[in-house]
Amino acid sequence: MKRQRTVQALLLNGGMLVLALLFLLPIVWMIVAATKANHQILSVPPSLAPGSSLAANWRDLNSDLPFLRNVFNSVAIASIFTLFATLISAMGGYAFAKFSFRGRAALFLVVVAALTIPFEVRAIPQYLLIARDLRLANTWIAVILPWLAYPLGIFFMRQNMLSVPTELLEAARIDGAGEARIFLQVVLPIMRPALAAVAIVVFLFQWNDFFWPLLILTQKQAYTIPVALGTLVGLTRVSWGGIMVGTAIATVPFLVLFLFLQRYFVAGITAGAVKD
Repeated sequence: MKRQRTVQALLLNGGMLVLALLFLLPIVWMIVAATKANHQILSVPPSLAPGSSLAANWRDLNSDLPFLRNVFNSVAIASIFTLFATLISAMGGYAFAKFSFRGRAALFLVVVAALTIPFEVRAIPQYLLIARDLRLANTWIAVILPWLAYPLGIFFMRQNMLSVPTELLEAARIDGAGEARIFLQVVLPIMRPALAAVAIVVFLFQWNDFFWPLLILTQKQAYTIPVALGTLVGLTRVSWGGIMVGTAIATVPFLVLFLFLQRYFVAGITAGAVKD
């Protein structure tokens, strides 16, 4: 029996190792390709040996774009969005889970329905509202504002908030705590894993978002990283080396962040498996 369990463990670990290598291979190739010239990147068969064109690729990237400014835009927009979207998701989830009010079921149905509506359906009216009526084109607010009430975050936090004991909230009210204090000092500390999971999801969404920033940002100085890198693909010239450098810069920091927060992410995802 022990021998059988050992064999099963080895097979499982071996299979997971193969899958991990398949997952990491494109990332390794991207980092290696950032050091190669264009003709080396497109060579067949490809080589994982590092090249000597990293500095040249970096110069090409910055000659076409104010890339450091674009990185700053992405970091600032994603950070601000993550802070406020996570807070709004927590507030919305708490309200749906722990308060009874008229229209709660209908409002929650709207949140769930919003998860199924493709962005392309509302892209034009949303663009007209933000760019024409509010005159916010080429600003951080234009990128952040439409997604602050993130439906997936509200839904996820609501599922997690169902696990908060109502008796704990009642005890805090009996002690004289107001609703704001209960939310900030009682509920949020309990919800740390779920908050971390939502923060990672919304940060990744905003960091990788391409379509909406492409519509609302028309000046190079205002571009986020995905839009900036998209402009490097031209009709007659594609700066593959610059794209690889920019993609590596955009990818590696998030992987490092996820490695530090993965424990909270997994705990938050599993804690959300609560039936109403």
